[in-house]
Amino acid sequence: MNLDQLLRNNIKALKPYSSARDEFKGEADVYLDANENPFNAPYNRYPDPLQWAVKEKIAAIKSIAPDKIFLGNGSDEPIDIVFRAFCEPGVDNVISIDPSYGMYQVAADINNVEIRKVKLNEDFGLNAQKLLDAANIYTKAIFICSPNNPTANLLDRGEIVKLLTGFDGLVVVDEAYIDFSPESSLLPELDQYENLIILQTFSKAWGMAGIRLGMAFAQPEIIKVFNKIKYPYNINMLTQQKALELLEQTVEKEEWVKVIVEERDKMVRKLFKLSFVQVVYPSDANFILVKMHDARGIYEYLTEQKIIVRDRSKIALCDDCLRITIGSPKENKKLRKALKDLT
Repeated sequence: MNLDQLLRNNIKALKPYSSARDEFKGEADVYLDANENPFNAPYNRYPDPLQWAVKEKIAAIKSIAPDKIFLGNGSDEPIDIVFRAFCEPGVDNVISIDPSYGMYQVAADINNVEIRKVKLNEDFGLNAQKLLDAANIYTKAIFICSPNNPTANLLDRGEIVKLLTGFDGLVVVDEAYIDFSPESSLLPELDQYENLIILQTFSKAWGMAGIRLGMAFAQPEIIKVFNKIKYPYNINMLTQQKALELLEQTVEKEEWVKVIVEERDKMVRKLFKLSFVQVVYPSDANFILVKMHDARGIYEYLTEQKIIVRDRSKIALCDDCLRITIGSPKENKKLRKALKDLT
């Protein structure tokens, strides 16, 4: 992969904004460099623009160097940056599996970049060659979500490796749900593939969707590009503080994951017993995809019961399917009772 050839010309020439906290790093007694209000400490001060304390804590947990980490406003920020950095609007394209996370399409549309969707197999499996066949000289990136949303399945690692070795552009592997999977992340293999970008999030296993913090892992040269483009203080002080606090709670996080996986498996067993359930697809995530008779009607019934699931019936390969997030044991029991009352 030639990163220089992948970059847009205007990004190569871009001089990034230099903030006061970029120019001075360290501790001082008096700060008069950033036009900050001297009152209401500590919130009067701008946050660390590169979030080094959070990155160092993540680096220790993930066993990866801090300079290979980018933190964004959710995973959506690094997704958008891939388009802004590497895709010339109206010229270049990216490839995505179908069905998959809808933000890839939204980011492509916002940036005026063609997105070429390649359908998964009928069993939601990945065929790398189909994606490679869809690429041309203007294809800058391939987006893979694994475990995939909304299908919940982990995609075959061998097929992902075929993309990494067979494609000259970037391969973005979105691992938002990897903590719920029996297989490990691709992170230990990051250094083997210079074109690999791995996305993870604090929204799922860490239970921090409300603070909007996403992670991208890549080679330092790619991370430098991301930092060049991002807004100067993209992660606020409160988010950084809360992340540092919760990163100390790895034991609790692992317990949450354990409970969710156990509840997921219990939910699958119970759903199989309902007469209107046709298929419960295998799940490696914190949600399940269920094919039902009259999925829309069941969705509306559950809404009346003040139970909200997601109707995915209009998504490719997901006809008559509801996506059900695994909640607390109490919430899951309430859902199962409501569904049982329909039989």
